[in-house]
Amino acid sequence: MNFNHILQEIEKADPEVYEKVSGRRNILKSFGSKVALAALPIALGSMFKKAYGKTTGTVISTLQFALELEYLEYNFYHTGYNTGSNTTGSLIPANDRPGFAIIESEEKMHINFLRTTIDTLGAVPFTPNGYTGDPITGNPYSPASYDFTAHGAFTTFSNYGSFLDLAAALEDTGIRAYQGQLPNLLANTNGVLTSAMQIASVEGRHASFVRLVRRFYNTPSFQYGNKPWITTNFPPSVPLQPNYMGEDNTVQKGVDITTLTGFTGYITPAAASEAFDEPMDEATVRSLIASFKL
Repeated sequence: MNFNHILQEIEKADPEVYEKVSGRRNILKSFGSKVALAALPIALGSMFKKAYGKTTGTVISTLQFALELEYLEYNFYHTGYNTGSNTTGSLIPANDRPGFAIIESEEKMHINFLRTTIDTLGAVPFTPNGYTGDPITGNPYSPASYDFTAHGAFTTFSNYGSFLDLAAALEDTGIRAYQGQLPNLLANTNGVLTSAMQIASVEGRHASFVRLVRRFYNTPSFQYGNKPWITTNFPPSVPLQPNYMGEDNTVQKGVDITTLTGFTGYITPAAASEAFDEPMDEATVRSLIASFKL
């Protein structure tokens, strides 16, 4: 048995393999001193099963969390889009409806993709309480699972401005959540990381669209709250301030961006904060969305 050749072939299949176990040199040393030749296949199989099993579990957990957030966003847009009628008037004005229809459709695509991926990895995809419809081909709508007024704190579906404020906060928070989870997907070699980044970039487009709509709905000025991006920790409305904590960070990898010079002098704290998104951990995200669950 050419054990060194076996390790070379494994490394070709997964260049990051030795980051998931104990390193090539340590493997060879361990086997050379502690394991008989006849036991190599069993020991090797156990080692890689442990490494990759843990990786898969982390990936699944991360995707389940992403799926939970996508359900939240889809149900928010689905409810908003269908609030009102031709008689009473729709919550979302006619000029804005095509854009929100696209967002709703893309959130559904994200749900279907994540459910399919989780199922392929051998796990049961997350499903909200009160879920109705086929999880893949049907309408992933579960109104009994959410209260987007946060138990009366917001007039979400009776005031378009309030709807837009919450839409901006949900999108901004969702992007930060994806960024916070990306390190958990780095060890995956099946394209999951790439797909997650693609979803996150689309969520960024959603956020920019919502902010553009808010700009013209509120005032045509270019104030912090109406820019297509986040400036410092400025929220769409005061009750949503917690969603933006940490966004005023101006230090990246130990470098204070405000000490650098731009075209017109030193970079301002506002500009420095606009240049970088700030990731958010799962526990913080869950605490922020808890009030929207029944």
